[in-house]
Amino acid sequence: MTDRLRLAIAGVGNNISALYQGAAWYAKLASQGVAEQDFVGITRPRIGGLGVSDIEFVAAFDVHPNKVGKRFDAAVFAEPNNYPVLDVTPPAVDFIVDEGLRKDDAVPSSARYRAVVERLKASGAEVLLYSLPTGLQWAVEAYAKAALDAGVALVNCTPDIAARSPELLSSYEGAAVPLIGDDLASHLGTSIVHRTLLGLLSERGITLASSYQLNFGGNEDFKNLRDHGANKRESKINALTQEGVDTSNVEVIPSAGFVPHLKDNKVAILNIEGLGWAGMPVSLDLKLKVQDSSNAAGVIIDLIRIAAAARRAGLGGFAAAATRRLKSPAGGHPKFTPESIASSFEQLDAQSAR
Repeated sequence: MTDRLRLAIAGVGNNISALYQGAAWYAKLASQGVAEQDFVGITRPRIGGLGVSDIEFVAAFDVHPNKVGKRFDAAVFAEPNNYPVLDVTPPAVDFIVDEGLRKDDAVPSSARYRAVVERLKASGAEVLLYSLPTGLQWAVEAYAKAALDAGVALVNCTPDIAARSPELLSSYEGAAVPLIGDDLASHLGTSIVHRTLLGLLSERGITLASSYQLNFGGNEDFKNLRDHGANKRESKINALTQEGVDTSNVEVIPSAGFVPHLKDNKVAILNIEGLGWAGMPVSLDLKLKVQDSSNAAGVIIDLIRIAAAARRAGLGGFAAAATRRLKSPAGGHPKFTPESIASSFEQLDAQSAR
């Protein structure tokens, strides 16, 4: 039996609530006799021998007063989190959420930084999932360095730069520790839908005239992105980039509005204008509505299992298996072929069978 994935968290937000409750939801399905291959909402039932509920939460860091010093299993439900409470009883997780790094602590010489490293080591964490608000480049760099000092793989959920940093990536490769990022591509998010439609137009010979993508939501991520959306916009454009598609006339607004009554729901509006035969116009408008943090957790579950499996296999740096789960993978999407991605999954799965 494969050992459970020991997971540490930086940023106890809605995505973590969705992951924590969702893992218990799938464990409940299994206890009712539902086979893994029949689980709804799952891309791969197992990666590197790890199932979707094979997670043990072992440490967490945050700076919000509603979360620091609280038991983890209470902090995930604390405001401003507003992910729905699922009809499931998650396992008790009674460790205390530690105070995380602030900007003044983001250097290896600080006592708080050293405390984070020691906590990661003491917890036995295999993976640190970085899920803080977008726009804190200093924070992702500090946590990435702390994880490396502790020998723990890092998964960066945000568009801030970690795996795209040549210096950081080289350090992780040299230490044989995985670095997975950047910016998760949601299960069925606006970017993947937009990318697919733009690719379809190109495939069918329709010339793209213009396109835009507007996103609205009511969680803290959308509130934060109103003021810190630059990296997110860049990452979303990265996700749309593909052969045969000119994105110079594509506009993306990551947070076109913070609408509190939407809570953890996201609404996206897409428009595509094209030119067909004899210059005749083609116009497409689409509305997408999703539970935002479920949309994230459905991908996070793959990213953390890829990171853990790669670490167990002694594979440092970026794992190609993570490419399609990210908007801005290290090296960019064109670097990775379907064959290289499939080979990476095979390597991770083979390691678990040893």
